[in-house]
Formats: sequence, C-alpha cells, structure tokens
Amino acid sequence: MSVKAEKKKKKKTEPKKKQVSKEDQLVKNIEELTLQLSVIEDKHVRLKAEFDNFRKRKEKEIINLIRYEGEDAIKSMLSIADDLDRVKDAVEHPEHKDSSEAIKKGMDLILQKIHKLFEERGIESFCEVGEILDSEFHDALMVREEEGKQENEILEVFEKGYKYKDRIIRHAKVVVNKA
Repeated sequence: MSVKAEKKKKKKTEPKKKQVSKEDQLVKNIEELTLQLSVIEDKHVRLKAEFDNFRKRKEKEIINLIRYEGEDAIKSMLSIADDLDRVKDAVEHPEHKDSSEAIKKGMDLILQKIHKLFEERGIESFCEVGEILDSEFHDALMVREEEGKQENEILEVFEKGYKYKDRIIRHAKVVVNKA
C-alpha cells in the first residue's frame, strides 16, 4: 500500500472513532441522567410517603384532641360531684335532718367551686334582673306587666346565660316587662 492510501484509510477511520466516541459519550450521559432521575424519583416517593405519614399522624392527634378535649373539665367537675354526694349524705343522716344551715353551707361550697372552675375555663355568666332584653343574649320565655318598669326590662331570670370566651354557649331565659 502506498503512503497516500494509508493516509486516506486513517482519515476515514479517525472520524469514525470520533463519531463512535461521541455516541459513547451521549450514551454515557443518558445513563448518568437516567440514574440521577431514578435517584430523584426515589427521593420524591420517599418524601411523599413521609408527608402522608405526617398528615395521618396529625389527623389522629387532632381527632384525639377533639375527642378528649373535655377530659380536663370533667376531671375538675369530679370534686364537685363528690361535694354533692357529701351534701346528700349529710341531709340523709339522722343527726342532720333539720340542719338547713349545714345544707346551705354545703351548697355555697359547691357553687364557689363551680364559679372558680368556670372562671379558670373562661366561662362567664350574664343576665341580671333590671337589664334590658337583648335578643343576642336573652330568650324571653314569658311577658308580665309591672308598674314602674321599662319596656322589655328583665323582671325575673329563670336561667342565667353563659359565654365561653367570645361565644354564647347558653342564652339567658328570662321574664320581661310589657308596658
């Protein structure tokens, strides 16, 4: 073979090597990108599963919080129930049959505990005789006429109203004046 023929042969093979090496490089890049993609997809799936577990855990916590939210209030009321039992026992005891003063003291003690419990929980009572009827806070059960009283003035309170924080939890039940 002549020198010219060898040079031509080399020139023809060299571009093929470069072309093959470019193809190899592209294949290698594709493999690397595919690997990176699978790693990212794996991270995504794990993160999604972790978030789903977090959401489910929080849902359970909230459900339990709502389900047992009154537990503290109930525990606080147990001592009041115990006091009521003691008053009942005192009334039924033969020595205290005629002791209305002991009953009054027992009832005052229970009422003090109830009011303290309400205060600690942010529960306020409202409605006094002499106030003017407000339909936002009062339910008029009866109407009565009395001289010297204003129209819609509260004459009698059957049940006090109660507010929990800024929410009315029970309207006051009242008798009002009709002029």
